[in-house]
Amino acid sequence: MKKRTLLLCTVPTVFSILFIIFYPLFSIILPTLSHNYEFRGYIDFINNGYDINIILRTLLISFITTLITLMLGFPISLWIARRKTSIKKLLMLLVLFPMLTNAVVRNFSWIIILGKNGLINKLLMDFHVIDHPLNLLYTNFSIIIGLIYLFLPIMIISLVGIIGELNFEIEDAAYILGANRFKTLFKVIIPQLSTGILTGCVLVFAGSMTAYTTPEILGGNQHLVLSTLIYQQATTLGNWNNATIISAILIFLSIVSTTLMKLIMNQIDRRKTA
Repeated sequence: MKKRTLLLCTVPTVFSILFIIFYPLFSIILPTLSHNYEFRGYIDFINNGYDINIILRTLLISFITTLITLMLGFPISLWIARRKTSIKKLLMLLVLFPMLTNAVVRNFSWIIILGKNGLINKLLMDFHVIDHPLNLLYTNFSIIIGLIYLFLPIMIISLVGIIGELNFEIEDAAYILGANRFKTLFKVIIPQLSTGILTGCVLVFAGSMTAYTTPEILGGNQHLVLSTLIYQQATTLGNWNNATIISAILIFLSIVSTTLMKLIMNQIDRRKTA
């Protein structure tokens, strides 16, 4: 009886969540379909080479951002998690501090750093590494730098919590049995952290795929991604049908990408498939 009561209590919540999440999606996507449910708008979008390049650019930027964020965040998180509690709290406060600043302000700070008269170009020219300023701003490179800075704290937060639950005795046992640091890292530590790594990668990848402010400010009109293309179609061109089609494709790509990442992490953590 108690289980039935609990199940009945969850029904309104589940129904509300499904209504809030899926009803707006269906109400947006359905008008993009023809009366015969021919995906003509989607087919035209995929057959357009310009739009395909934007999709590939979005995926590539998101993948590179996630990979670099993981490579930077993993050792930092491992180091923070092994500090004393008081020091760990201070370090986590420093990690979270940039998130207290508005994303627009942080992106404009990168304009000052990456611009032709910015800090990086001035340093390189002062040390006679280059003769002319580099075009660092309004490129894929500047978008990736901005996204890494934006999502690195999220990756660190996702990893620090799970690393705190890491069983260090297993790591010591691996060393005793003759495993070197490289094997211990990939055979012992990373499989135990697969949940945290997957969470961080999904959050960073999905955030990079759908980010608008950073690509708009640091990428400009020459390096559009799907989010900025949606804005362009909806507000500049007033083509809401195309904007909706692009939004649906963006959602589909995000779901497929996160599912693939989950499958890869399950292969790394063989305990789940054993």
